[in-house]
Amino acid sequence: MRNHVEEVLGAARELSEAMGGLRFGHPVAFTYNPLDYAWPGHEAYVRRFASGEKSVLYLGMNPGPFGMAQTGVPFGEVDAVTRWMGIRAEVGRPGVCHPKRPVQGFECPRSEVSGRRLWGLFESLYGTAESFFAASYVANYCPLIWMNERGANITPAQLPADQAGLVDEACQAHLRRLIEILRPKILVGIGAYAARKLESAAAAFPGLEMKRGVLLHPSPASPAANKYWPERPMEQLRELGIIPAGAPSRRPG
Repeated sequence: MRNHVEEVLGAARELSEAMGGLRFGHPVAFTYNPLDYAWPGHEAYVRRFASGEKSVLYLGMNPGPFGMAQTGVPFGEVDAVTRWMGIRAEVGRPGVCHPKRPVQGFECPRSEVSGRRLWGLFESLYGTAESFFAASYVANYCPLIWMNERGANITPAQLPADQAGLVDEACQAHLRRLIEILRPKILVGIGAYAARKLESAAAAFPGLEMKRGVLLHPSPASPAANKYWPERPMEQLRELGIIPAGAPSRRPG
């Protein structure tokens, strides 16, 4: 019998090793790899929720400073990870931290808005984490978080072309491996960047019929998310057939 959990963990370890072999120059001054120092949190997430094939694969871009950077879980806002998912783990620290972006693990007092919005949406629709993850899985395209000397976030799209190319090569290989393991029928990019990366990965599977779509990114930096969350993503999930047209939402409890 196929062991999906061990395969997903193996793919994550390979991605972490590939990322650990990369070096980044200007404008990057600090690089955090949660698949390294926060591996226990990520492993707990995979072991709890990655068993079996999934109907829907959601893909984010890369960790946020108060989410996966703290917990090792994609969009890993501490309250959502501990209260809704039931995960808590010991987290180490990157080799060098920016003083404005400390890693405090599950003791981090800051709430990541993107994670709070995303997991709050799924809680309102599915009730329990077990119900959501029975047919769905959430991953990040890239596991690294980069900052400049001032501690400002640098997205993968803002990397110099030569550095971005090396990151993309490893991350595409990992994404294709996830698709091979989970065999999703619907690929959903959380934001336009992730949707483009899913399109590239899906091209490697001409024999698999996979519907593709995009979910409004929940970042507070997005005026659309600030104005239309959660109504617009609810509409997008209905359009993709992920939730029934008349499905009511539950109030997170």
